[in-house]
Amino acid sequence: MAEFKKDHSSPLIAYSCYFSRNREGEQFASEHVFSYQIEGTLTINNGNKAHIFKAGDFRLIKRNQLVKFNKEPLEGGSFKAISIYLDQATLRSFAMENGYQTEGVRGLTQDSVIPLEPNPLFTGFMDSLWPYVQHNQLVDASLQNLKQREALMLLLRLRPELKDVLFDFNEPGKIDLEAFMNKNFHFNVQLKRFAYLTGRSLATFKRDFERIFHLSPSKWLQQRRLQEAHYLIKEKGRTASDIYLELGFEDLSHFSFVFKKQYGIPPSRLSTYT
Repeated sequence: MAEFKKDHSSPLIAYSCYFSRNREGEQFASEHVFSYQIEGTLTINNGNKAHIFKAGDFRLIKRNQLVKFNKEPLEGGSFKAISIYLDQATLRSFAMENGYQTEGVRGLTQDSVIPLEPNPLFTGFMDSLWPYVQHNQLVDASLQNLKQREALMLLLRLRPELKDVLFDFNEPGKIDLEAFMNKNFHFNVQLKRFAYLTGRSLATFKRDFERIFHLSPSKWLQQRRLQEAHYLIKEKGRTASDIYLELGFEDLSHFSFVFKKQYGIPPSRLSTYT
């Protein structure tokens, strides 16, 4: 599983460009990401809602979010997007230097993706990033940091209320584990990530999980994903090759094996028995 995550040695500005085929997957956004869709279509789904971004659209993906994506190149063209990562260290420094404080609320929206209205200032800023991403040029970290701060200034000028998102430095609080897992079981992430997002240590997560579900996390996740797979194939006419990644399985052969073990028939034959 990929991550919207940058360590200290990684570029803070990223350019995505794909030709000919769609790319699907899922990601954990560990930092806020401010992005611009140049060409093609990006669909982001957080489990509750699908957001579709086309050429000219801007977005802010909030940190600590699980999302699935589909990157679709333009017919006869490509998929192009440019992003700038807004890490916690930079945000804390910026907030302190400029006297920003949140209003004590945890973000202006519960949604993990915030569409942003197009604006010439946003467009001009994204255009200014081209020298940083073209031809694999290596740009000094201090220059990248300046562009981060410029992005913050623009976001706060055009959407002042975003301060309650950008400068919310709280870690995930302890939340309803049962509701969270029933919403996010299809994400293929390590248990420590589920634990973190539910506001628990790994040991507490495992203990609470078995108390609620009466199964270990790994056994419950497999059973829950197989139940969903059975429903999608039998009731919705989906195929195994369409859904195995969507449901958190890493390869089709393993999915088919455990499905047959659970239900007695391979997923490809389920429709013939219904």
